[in-house]
Amino acid sequence: MVTEHGRIGRPRSEEARTAVLHAVDDLVVELGYGAVTLKGIAERAGVSRQTVYRWWSTKAEILLEASAIDARHELQVPPSDDPSDELVGYLDALIRFLTISDAGAAYRALIGEAQHDKAVGELLAGEDVLGDSAALVIERALSETDLRVPVAQATALLVGPVFFWVLSGRDPHDLDARGLVREFLHVVTSSSAGLSSNDGRRDCH
Repeated sequence: MVTEHGRIGRPRSEEARTAVLHAVDDLVVELGYGAVTLKGIAERAGVSRQTVYRWWSTKAEILLEASAIDARHELQVPPSDDPSDELVGYLDALIRFLTISDAGAAYRALIGEAQHDKAVGELLAGEDVLGDSAALVIERALSETDLRVPVAQATALLVGPVFFWVLSGRDPHDLDARGLVREFLHVVTSSSAGLSSNDGRRDCH
């Protein structure tokens, strides 16, 4: 469900944009990425194709914008005094996004399309939906002195195992988010004991 829009415009124009962003997620879930067309998106949204072309050139652009908006909402997690709890909350949200969210299904469709469409791959490279959300949580949960790797590498280490597990068709119920966070903290923190002292921050079981 798209809950915000990306650009400022007249109210009627923004209503049309929101309708298009809602429509594209629904159509991808119903028909699959390959069967979705700009004409079909316009018809589902109740707008003209000219209206669609006012803001986007391809269906991939529409789908990425819709997915990014929903991801920012669905991957939000509350702050916590315990870094482990905050990171586990993020991984749980990520698993839900990739497995049961319409926006996550749309994003997975884009990932699949990017494997043989260079333009879609370049589009995804320009907006790192998952990496940006993970970076926000990592930077909030861990101080700069805790991290011994760059934030970009830390985001890959946090998101990567879940992303691989889900996209390779494995059962998401078998994922151990706390175990993944324990290993993540072991790798990225400056001291192997830095978050495992008496406060129990590294105790993920």
